[in-house]
Amino acid sequence: MPTLLHIDASPRGDYSISRRLSAGFVDAWKAKHPDGKVITRDLTKTALAFVGRAWMAGACSDPAQHTPEQKQALAISNELTAEVLEADEIVLGTPMYNFAVPAALKAWIDHVVRVGVTFKLDETGYHGLATGKKATLVIASGGTYTPGSPAEGYNQETPYLKGILGFIGITDVNIILAGGTTPVTMGQVSADEFLKPLLEQVEAAA
Repeated sequence: MPTLLHIDASPRGDYSISRRLSAGFVDAWKAKHPDGKVITRDLTKTALAFVGRAWMAGACSDPAQHTPEQKQALAISNELTAEVLEADEIVLGTPMYNFAVPAALKAWIDHVVRVGVTFKLDETGYHGLATGKKATLVIASGGTYTPGSPAEGYNQETPYLKGILGFIGITDVNIILAGGTTPVTMGQVSADEFLKPLLEQVEAAA
């Protein structure tokens, strides 16, 4: 049974461009995979503690030797990494904050990038363990950072996400940039009008 992991990082609820686009991807994916399973992970509704000493000690030691504190620190990480490893495809809807990822998404990344779980290190270097998966990233931003544009260099989110996913073994990554959302926020353009061509992109990507 094919499995899709659907992740959202925007706190804007129904007003979120990235959420509407990732939902469009899910609808199209479900139409193509009627027997498929969708795992939904809303990062704004997930208690994501920042990585601390107990987490680091637990992640780098034998689970059989974990203290109660370490087990508690790793509990959400175990859940999140299991979702990533189970999925055949991932769709991530996220805004761009200050040219990079929002804090909730960075916390998710820190929980799922785990030695011995999603990557390993041996004498030949680092190797991703979450291989054989496809990811589609929908990034909404007030500004426009399309390749070749004068502002492209400000976009630190796309290369970072591609790099971190590649590090854990996910190299088949499709990027959909939903830039220029400011007119929608200001009420100068309707969300439906703005979304129409982008929904066509996400539906094709699914």
